[in-house]
This record gives sequence, C-alpha cells and structure tokens, in this order.
Amino acid sequence: MTNSKRSFTGNKRGRMLIPAGGFVLAAAVLSICLGASSVTLPDLIRALLAGPGVTDSAASRILWYVRLPRTAACLLAGAGLSVSGAVIQKVLSNNLASPGIIGINAGAGMAVAISCASGVYAAWAIAGSSFLGAMGATFIVVTAARKSSASRTTVVLSGVAVTACLNAVTQTIITIFPDAALASVDFRVGGFSAVNRARILPAAVLILCGIAAVCTLTNELDVLSLGDDTAHALGLRVSRTRNGMLTLAALLAGASVSFAGILGFVGLIVPHIARRIIGNESGRLIPFCALLGAGFVAICDLAARMIFAPYELPAGILMSFLGGPFFIWLLVRRKERQP
Repeated sequence: MTNSKRSFTGNKRGRMLIPAGGFVLAAAVLSICLGASSVTLPDLIRALLAGPGVTDSAASRILWYVRLPRTAACLLAGAGLSVSGAVIQKVLSNNLASPGIIGINAGAGMAVAISCASGVYAAWAIAGSSFLGAMGATFIVVTAARKSSASRTTVVLSGVAVTACLNAVTQTIITIFPDAALASVDFRVGGFSAVNRARILPAAVLILCGIAAVCTLTNELDVLSLGDDTAHALGLRVSRTRNGMLTLAALLAGASVSFAGILGFVGLIVPHIARRIIGNESGRLIPFCALLGAGFVAICDLAARMIFAPYELPAGILMSFLGGPFFIWLLVRRKERQP
C-alpha cells in the first residue's frame, strides 16, 4: 500500500514536467510577441514558416534579428543558472548556495572583464574565459572551506567574501581600462538588450551539453547529497564526483554569464520553488529546474521591458529586487527552524 502510494505520488510529480513545458512555451511566445513593437501571432507564424531573410516585413525583421535571439538567450540563461544552482545546493547540501552567492557569477564576470581589457571580444573567447573564471571562483571557495573544516553555512559566507574580492578586481580593471568598462557593462548589470546569434551560439552548445551531462548523473547527485560517509559506503568516489559536479555547475553558470551578464538569484530562487513543487529527487528536479528557470527568466525579461515602457529596465535589476527579499526570507526561515 505504501509503495503504491509513493509510486502514485512520484508519477504525479513526474507529470508536472508537462505543465512546466507549457509554461516555457507560453513565456517564449509572449516574449517574442510583446515589446515596443508588438508582433501578432499570425505574423509570427508567417515569419517562422517563411524563414529568415525571405520577406522584408517589419515583423520578420523584428522576429529573426531581435526577438528570437533575445528569447533564446533568456531561455538558455534561465535553464543554465537554475540547473547550476540546483547542482550546487545538492553537492554542498546547503539550500542557501547558488552561483551568485558563492562567487561563481563574480568569477565569470571578472574573467570577461579581463578578456575585454585584453582586446579579445570573440564569442568563443568570451564564453571560454567566463567558464575559466567561474571554475576559479568555485575552486577557491571549496578549497577554503575544506582547509578550514568549515560548516556548510560558512561555505556561503566564504562565497560572499570571494564575491566581494572578485568584484573589487573587476572594478579595478574597468577603472584602468575604460574600454573594458564599456564592453562589459552588460555583464555587470545583467540583461539581454545586446544579445545576438553570434554571442549565443557558443554558450548554447556549452549549456545544452552541460544540462545533458547533469541529467545523466542524477543518481550520483542523489547519493552525494546523502553525505560523504554514506556515499563512500555505497561505493561512490566522493571527491571525484563532487569535483565533476562543481565543474558542470561552473560550466553552466559561466556560459550563461558570458552573454546574459551577472543575473543574481536565479540559481537560488528557482531550485527552491522547484523542490516545493516536484520534490528533491534529482531525476525529476533537474529537468524541472531547467524548464522553470527558462520560463522564469523569460517572464522577468518581458516584465523588465514592459513595466517602464518605452524605457527598458535591465532584467538583472528586476531579479535583484525579487531575489534580495527572497534570500532574507530563507535566512529567517532557517533561523526559526533551528532549536
């Protein structure tokens, strides 16, 4: 009886992926159709069927050169950052951890500033440097925590300190090299107003491959979240698996930051909401986070475009308005649960 009840609950939660997919589709259609110049659904369908460059209508130009790249960027960044946050929270067994909070985003942003200061603006170079910066920040935080035998909460505090240091380095670079400041302004604020297909393509390959890799390792992720001793007893190579998972998380966050900028709190908010809806089992949680995160960022970007129209608010600012109170609520909630 108990097993059949659990099976029913699992199937019910698994079916939540279907409405999540519908949410992503609806968010994508709204993002494409709404804006300073609205595109009707019939115009959208005609432009999609005709293909790029076939017709010279305003709707076709808006669709292929503005709305589609921007919407694709929102979906990719949302999926990448959300899955990255879910992986980090599982690996560190700390629901307060996220790419933005433990320094991954700041490391990627610093690497992009260095790349711009060096005069390297190629899309693949930006994506690669962003990944290396994210990996470097991850290594510093995890190493510092291990050396000091820090608690899981202290890992988050270490990440805050590393973020401050990396942001200071970034500010120093853009002060000394003003051209880097102009080139990297989108990264420091976070937004999608300057995205194009050339910038999205290399990061899209990294994000899609990273999410696919995480989905194949969900069993290992669940075992790792049980604790080092239990994972060792079950035959898991803990250190190797943890490093691999953190590498994938850094890959996803770094690739997302390379074109979307430093979008704060996406990797914190979405995994929490996803766990409350679909549970903590990684096989369902990871794809659900990808879908929910993609739709969430697309809706936030649409709201940032529409609320103050004809002026556009960067999506990163709106997400900070949402994420700051959410993080404080999490801290208060954890404090209330402690005996």
